[in-house]
Amino acid sequence: MQGLLVENGSGLPGIDLNLMIEYLVLHLLAALRIGAFFIASPFFGARYVLLPVRILFTMVIAVILVPNIDIPDSQFIGTPSGVIIIVKEIGIGLAAGLILTIWFSAASLAGEKIASTAGLGFAAQMDPASGAQTPVVSQILNLFLIVLFLSLDAHLLVISIILKSYELSPIAYTPDLSSLVASGIEAAGMMFFAATMIMLPIVTLLLMINITIGVVTRSAPTLNLFSFGFPISMLGVFFILYISTDVIGYAFTDLIEAALDSIERSIAGIAYG
Repeated sequence: MQGLLVENGSGLPGIDLNLMIEYLVLHLLAALRIGAFFIASPFFGARYVLLPVRILFTMVIAVILVPNIDIPDSQFIGTPSGVIIIVKEIGIGLAAGLILTIWFSAASLAGEKIASTAGLGFAAQMDPASGAQTPVVSQILNLFLIVLFLSLDAHLLVISIILKSYELSPIAYTPDLSSLVASGIEAAGMMFFAATMIMLPIVTLLLMINITIGVVTRSAPTLNLFSFGFPISMLGVFFILYISTDVIGYAFTDLIEAALDSIERSIAGIAYG
């Protein structure tokens, strides 16, 4: 930073604007990967996290990174090879964030299936994270997963993994990004498996409740299915979710650990193939 201070014509210390622009370009290049990750990740990229906050976090991390990593010369950025490096940096950050988002989507998928089985599929509202209409059960599970994600300091762990990626895959290094694609496909398959494991016990109990309601309404035709069965199903799903809180918490903990392990393996695959 002291290299920016020069003597101007009056003999007073000043700042060379050319060096300042070069310094800002280096910071921008160092911030591309972590900034792309913040955009694509489920918590950092949510709508309730303001864009200026994300930009501030990204630039603060870039200030810490610049003295500790190897960055190509700013003149190299305008060349075709520099454009490829920029695209590569954005691709690594987006891929890591999307892998984490895919793993987190297991909670939303499980909540949608639980809500549709319990007859609560119509009870949807605007999700502040995605901006789309999602069932209330999905939002409850999403908030539960985010709370566990923060309470376990997993957000700090995933940031440390992204920072470690600068050592495994420096900015000037052009890696094979096929491992990121493979990790994304693997995460998509594991998302359905994790969602099935979360929703299967609850859906099974709801199915037994619906069968019981069907037998009762069949034996007593005077009972209205909507006035009798729907309140029982609605109360039953919330009671089952309440008594399953501990089990779902352990399942979400394993889900977070698997997501972090998937991101770490994908970053290691970039460096070692």
